[in-house]
Amino acid sequence: MPKRAKKNEEAVDGETGNGAEPAKKEKKGKEPEAPILYEDPPDQMTSKDGRAANMKITSWNVDGLRAWVKKNGLDWVRKEDPDVLCLQETKCAEKSLPSDITDMPEYPHKYWAGSEDKEGYSGVAMLSKTEPLNVTYGIGKEEHDKEGRVITAEFPSFFLVTAYVPNASRGLVRLDYRKTWDVDFRAYLSDLDKRKPLVLCGDLNVAHQEIDLKNPKGNRKSAGFTPEEREGFTELLKAGFTDSFRELYPEQANAYTFWTYMMNSRAKNVGWRLDYFLLSSALLPGLCDSKIRNTAMGSDHCPITLHLAV
Repeated sequence: MPKRAKKNEEAVDGETGNGAEPAKKEKKGKEPEAPILYEDPPDQMTSKDGRAANMKITSWNVDGLRAWVKKNGLDWVRKEDPDVLCLQETKCAEKSLPSDITDMPEYPHKYWAGSEDKEGYSGVAMLSKTEPLNVTYGIGKEEHDKEGRVITAEFPSFFLVTAYVPNASRGLVRLDYRKTWDVDFRAYLSDLDKRKPLVLCGDLNVAHQEIDLKNPKGNRKSAGFTPEEREGFTELLKAGFTDSFRELYPEQANAYTFWTYMMNSRAKNVGWRLDYFLLSSALLPGLCDSKIRNTAMGSDHCPITLHLAV
């Protein structure tokens, strides 16, 4: 069943309002165009410098962790079998987490962050097979950290940051806040990068270029595709981080990670690429593959997976 839009800002993509441009009515007698689908190619397990992948990270905006568990999301995770699993938009306080995930023996090290003010809002998680050297929550600024949007884990050779970036929301009511977030988050990542290279993964709530969504013309004033949000992402890349998918597949169109529940958008592949793996330049030589697992169901987003040699 389609998800009904709630009355608050969490209408389509959590708090976004990211929708696709409504489909134009077909003229009588004209056959509707067949959707152009994306097929995730076979995984590449060797980096450009010839090293074998030895780190697998999966990121997924689950659009409500409890509902996602009921939709058998964990069955997919067990088949994918990443070393680290990062989740966004968990919408679940730690006290309410289902035992199906808290008891998972495959991931003995589990970390949760939730909204302090609003129950069932935002939230991120990180589950790891190996214990990180250190784990921190937020980015060190109270105005951002109360919403439970960031977890950072330090591993021997890199930091892993998972984030659920705030969106400008319907009517762009949070665009000014988003611009402040972008500046502060970029500063946080740059400071980390001075200590150790990093992987950033998660729902970054922006389609960076026109190739990253189906209907760019109709969405220029939509949350997730405003000039301000796109410029914020550009500035992040200028700060020394690389979009791993575009690094490997610069011209690949129709590759999306989010589809609104409305208008049968997923079947038509009318979507947005909002979920990313960004890498510090020092990690680029070890990039093996950046995957979009668009056949995995259970959310209005699909999971993405990174293969890395570290």
